[in-house]
Order: sequence, then C-alpha cells, then structure tokens
Amino acid sequence: MIEDISIAGDEHDAEAERTLSWRAGSVSLSALDVDDAELLHDWRSDPVTVQHLCTWPLPLSALRERIERDIDNDDRDDFLVLTADRTPVGHIALTGQNLVDGTAEVELQLAPEHRGQGHATAALDALVDLAFGELPMYRLTAETHTDNTPALAVLTRSGFTQEGTSRAACLHRGRRHDVAVFALLRPEWEQLTRPRAWDA
Repeated sequence: MIEDISIAGDEHDAEAERTLSWRAGSVSLSALDVDDAELLHDWRSDPVTVQHLCTWPLPLSALRERIERDIDNDDRDDFLVLTADRTPVGHIALTGQNLVDGTAEVELQLAPEHRGQGHATAALDALVDLAFGELPMYRLTAETHTDNTPALAVLTRSGFTQEGTSRAACLHRGRRHDVAVFALLRPEWEQLTRPRAWDA
C-alpha cells in the first residue's frame, strides 16, 4: 500500500512529497525520515511524554543521527502517523523484530495536541495488521507505566493482554515506576472482529 502525498501543516513543507507505507481507516503510516527529527524532538520534549517514555529527551542533532542510523536497521520500522488530511499526529514503530521467532515490540507516541481523539488506537491497529498481515510475526509486545491510563486503554482496545508487571523498572524524577507488560499473539489477532487495515 504505497501512495505519494503532500503533507499539510506548519511542521512540514507543504510541497514535500511523502510516500504512504500503509493505509488504514482514519490514519495512514508513512516511513519516518531524517527530516522528521525536529517534529519528533518537539513531541519528545513534552513533560508527559518524557515521563511515559521514561527517557531524557535527546538533543536534536542526536535524534537526527539516531533516525538516520535506524533507517538502515533491519530489525525496526518507524512511521509517522498521519490523519486523513495528512497532518502528522504521532510516531509508531515496530522494533526488535526477530523474523525467526516472529516477535517484535511496539512503540507509540502521540503529539500532545492530538491525544484523546482515537488516533492512538487507529495507529496501533494499523501497525498490528501490518505485523500480522504482511510480516511473519507471531507475538507483539508493548510496555507502559502502570499509571498511564490512556495507554493501558489503547492496548486493551487493540486486543493486547497484560501479562505482568515489571516492578520499579523505571526511574523518573526520583521515583520508581512499575511498567506493565502487554502482548498480542497472532491467533488472538485472527479472532478480532474489527475491520483490517486493508478493508478500509
């Protein structure tokens, strides 16, 4: 599913051409590019994001280098999440891909101003369909703070099951936080009754 589009929005040059890597219902996924570093840097500097990612924001130059390095990394795929009007609203990735075991991890981050509008669930469903519908994945995992109520709800809505808790696994602002560990298996995805990305 590839389509050339122009992105509208202050963060990107309106003339810039993008290629849609995967299209779903209310969102599309476009491969992350080095030129997206500033956009991701702004999102990752949000205090709520910093807490939930449990990481210190990288300098823009370091983030740009990391994106450039990851583009050539065979075990991860990074995408911008775009709305129907081509507005970038988030970043989603399939990381740690092991094609022998059929396993991978899911990472998702939304821009602060676009949270609570259903984009996270739509993006996660789209990536899950890509992993199970086009790649030989059997097990997807995801982690988030146990107090990150919106993320817990998104994972549950997309069919993930909480398998356990990594106690005191994250240090943020002098406090230890528990991390919830979720997983979705291919047979569980096959039983979901929602439309697939390719049916949209």
